[in-house]
Formats: sequence, structure tokens, C-alpha cells
Amino acid sequence: MALILTALRRIGRGTVSTLFEALFSTGLLTWDLSLSIVNLFTFKRKVGSVTPKGHPGEGGVWPEYIPPQNSDSRCSCPALNAMANHGIVKRDGRDISFKELSGTIRSTYNFSPSFCLLVPRYIAHILNRSYSTGRFDLADIDVHNGIEHDASLVRRDAIHQFHQGLPDGELVAALLKSATGPPPKKVTQPASQRSLPSKESPYFDIAAHVAKATADFDANRTFTATDLSRRLSERRREAKANNGQYSQDTGHKIVGSANGSTLLTIFGGRLDDIHTFLTEERFPEGWESRIRDQMGLTLLAFNRIVFQVELGIDEEVDQPLNLM
Repeated sequence: MALILTALRRIGRGTVSTLFEALFSTGLLTWDLSLSIVNLFTFKRKVGSVTPKGHPGEGGVWPEYIPPQNSDSRCSCPALNAMANHGIVKRDGRDISFKELSGTIRSTYNFSPSFCLLVPRYIAHILNRSYSTGRFDLADIDVHNGIEHDASLVRRDAIHQFHQGLPDGELVAALLKSATGPPPKKVTQPASQRSLPSKESPYFDIAAHVAKATADFDANRTFTATDLSRRLSERRREAKANNGQYSQDTGHKIVGSANGSTLLTIFGGRLDDIHTFLTEERFPEGWESRIRDQMGLTLLAFNRIVFQVELGIDEEVDQPLNLM
């Protein structure tokens, strides 16, 4: 009898959970569509006023940048690490509320409220925690094949680099050098004039390697969707060849393309901003999100770029179909 009751409870809980997720997804997408419509009929935020008043980064003035200490928690996501390095979330990267993270992502990067609900909630579910009441350390999200995945643009695979808290200088340099887009309107700072972080910083060796590898590179360029598709294709081939445990399902491929698409949208593809962001996980002085829509970057608008990048990746087209 006890076995039957347990089975019925599990079936009931599963049914309720499935129905709730279906309703939640429908509601979220409807909300996102309405935000997209609002963006169409409202004025864009003024340049210099993208970050809301009273929030860190207002007017391009960010809280002090302090590189992480050995005891601090960091993860494979440069966007979250940068927020911790600037004290927008807890500097030690520990005991962060999922709900509070939604608000800070919104004000820092100008993603839409729908996006800022979906992503932290997704992370919470991966970690089997409550979005409403749960908390996490940044390193928690690096459970392999959760958010963290093989063939990252700027991190080595977990089998080669277990701690994912710092980028790989060689990969960052290769990514920057893959940009072929036209120059931005604002002239970029030459690579030779960029100052390195202090030698005590965990980013020093990374920044030094990138500076040396890109010394003769014309940084006055931007990224295009084609650039990111090509570089992601190369990374997936490299990872397959060098990682005997390589694995990527469709979901993780989309996550990889989404990470790259952030560089096109939030950073406008600009190498000067992206260089600093990826090598030091720091916001450049005066930086603000390149998304000026009143309701922020919606899932609808973002996924249009994500699928453009993903569908341009030719890596698996060249491979035989493994049907059996």
C-alpha cells in the first residue's frame, strides 16, 4: 500500500510540475512578446542614460573593480564574474539570491524582465533549488553540462580545466582575432596602448598573453554573426579532437551560441569593450549596454541573433550522420 501511495504521489507531482511549466512557458513568451511590442512603439534610451538612475553603472560610472581573491567564487560566465568583480553582486561570489540576480542583470546589461526571469530560474532548476528562496555560489553553476559546456569560446573544456573561474588567454586572443566586421564609429584604443592589470591580479597572465598575441592585430573592428559562427565551428572541432569525453546536445549548442550572441548585442560587437570584458572580466570606463530599448533585449529579439549564429555553424554538417 505504501508503495502505491508513493507511486501516486510521484505521478501527481510530476503531472502538476509538467502542467505548471507549460503554463509558465506560455505566460513568459506572451509577456516577452508584449515587451517586444512596447519596444517597437517607444523611444530608445538616450546614450549615456541606458543604466537606470540609482543603479551601479549609472552614467558609465561603475563601482570599483577588484579582481577576485583565492577564496572567492567565480564561474564560467564572464557576465556574472564582472558583476562580482565590480561589487554589483557580492564580491566573494557567494550566497547570491536567484531573485536578486534577476534585478541586477536587468539594470546592468538591459536584458528584458522576461529574460532576467528565465535565466536565473533555469540555473536554479539545474541546481535543484528554488528560484524564489534559493541562493548559490557562482562556482555552483559550473556543474558540467548544466550552464557550463564543452567547446566554450573562452574556456577550456572542464576535462582540461576543472576550475572554470578564469578565461584562457589563448582562446580569448583567437576569438578577438577572428573579428572581421567594420570599424565602430568611435575609434578604438590601440592594443599597444592598453595597460595590463597588476601582476598580483589573477588576470595578469591572461591579459599579457592576449596583448602579445594581438600586438599586430588591427583592433579597430567589430564582430559579425558570421565571425562567431566560424569561431564556434573551430572550437567544436578542436574540442572533439582533444577531448575524449566531448559532449554537446542541442541545448548546450544553443547556450554556446547565446554566449557569443551577447557579444553582438549587449556589447555591440565592439572589440575595444569586448577585449577588456573578456581578458579582465571588467567593465571599461564609461561603458554601458549597447541595447537601448526601453524594455531591454527580449528573448524574441535575442533568439533571432542566437539562431542566426547557430545555423551558420558548419562543424556538424561536415560530419557523418550517426544514426545508429
